[in-house]
Amino acid sequence: MPQDVGDQLAIIKIDGLHCHKCEQTIRKALTAMGGVHEVEVDFLSGQASVLYDRDALTVKQLMDAINGAGYRATGYNQPHPHASRHADSAGSA
Repeated sequence: MPQDVGDQLAIIKIDGLHCHKCEQTIRKALTAMGGVHEVEVDFLSGQASVLYDRDALTVKQLMDAINGAGYRATGYNQPHPHASRHADSAGSA
C-alpha cells in the first residue's frame, strides 16, 4: 500500500533568500497550493525541497509560486528515488 504513487520530489534553487522569514514566506506560498504534501526551505543553501503530487502540479507551477512570493526560482532537480526498481527498463546495460 504505497502512499507515494503520484508523489514527486523537486529540489528548487532560489535566489533572494536571506533569513528564516524568507523560508516561512516560501513555505507558506507552496503549502497553499493543492497537491503540495511537504516543503522544506533552507536559506543557507538557497533551495526548497518540495514533495508534491505530480498528477496535480508541475514544477513550473511550483516555481511560479516562488516567483510570485517575491523570490526567483532559478532551476530544479528531480531525484528519482525508485530508479533502482526500473533500472532494467531504462536500458542501463
